[in-house]
Amino acid sequence: MDEQEGRIVAMEEQQADDWQYSLRPRKLSEYIGQDKVKDNLAVFIQAALQRGEALDHVLLYGPPGLGKTTLAGIIANELGVNFRVTSGPAIERSGDLAALLTNLGERDVLFIDEIHRLSHSVEEVLYSAMEDFALDIIIGKGPSARSIRLDIAPFTLIGATTRAGALAAPLRDRFGVISRLEYYETGALVHIIKRAAEILKIAIEDRGAEEIARRSRGTPRVANRLLKRVRDFAQMENSDSITERIADQALQKLEVDKAGLDHTDRRMLDTMIRKFAGGPVGLDTLAAAISEETDTIADIYEPYLLQLGFLNRTPRGRIVTRAGYEHMNVPYPEDSSLF
Repeated sequence: MDEQEGRIVAMEEQQADDWQYSLRPRKLSEYIGQDKVKDNLAVFIQAALQRGEALDHVLLYGPPGLGKTTLAGIIANELGVNFRVTSGPAIERSGDLAALLTNLGERDVLFIDEIHRLSHSVEEVLYSAMEDFALDIIIGKGPSARSIRLDIAPFTLIGATTRAGALAAPLRDRFGVISRLEYYETGALVHIIKRAAEILKIAIEDRGAEEIARRSRGTPRVANRLLKRVRDFAQMENSDSITERIADQALQKLEVDKAGLDHTDRRMLDTMIRKFAGGPVGLDTLAAAISEETDTIADIYEPYLLQLGFLNRTPRGRIVTRAGYEHMNVPYPEDSSLF
């Protein structure tokens, strides 16, 4: 099994996360956090409903696990229309996209996760569909080939991506609503954990919820996953409620520290400090040193460490900051010329 898939603090969705679908809110009023995005969407949705039109196409971007899929489902529910879900890699040919679009009803929502991974040929078909609600289809081959235009029902495309910069400019420009989802504050995660605990019929104390929230990497998906694991430890202790002590002990056993770092994060920091004097170290060199892919480091490990201020990116490579040294309990090299 891939190490990333086995990490309890991995922000990407895992097969074992299927149970979390029952925790997803169905209305904007139930959705916790992302207030600016939520407030704006409420206005756009109500305006579209009053006009009797399809909502403008929506692009949701930000780190994984923040609720992009959940928010897309809420938008469809608030609009009172059907919700079709697919992903960029699943749409291999333009014909696959045409089949999806021709089966959409009036004002339905089509959600494409990882939309940055659409092939160029599929994107070309999507342009006219988004702009003119029409499909340009080529019939035949060679000199006898001809193009026909097929009208489709007005629909709303909701695209989700963790890499907005990887989207082609013509595709990005066709979205009328572009919203970035931010990492959650601890207070918002506490509310999410309490709501999940109530649905799962788990008693949890305020301090216990706060302990889990602080180590959830600002991500609801991780918070729900940690809650489920801490519940197991509470059950084995025959405790009626998840307390701060139980949460702390459970998360220590799961190797999730006070900052939400797991053994993989700490191994990366430790390698940079011990083998490369804290950096600068190039991405390829670091990947080879910890036996990981460069994309895995750049897309999965680094963002949270950068957010915490434990790492910095420089033109010469990655460096561990003073805060990173302190977290690893290693003296910071005050006289080093590298920093």
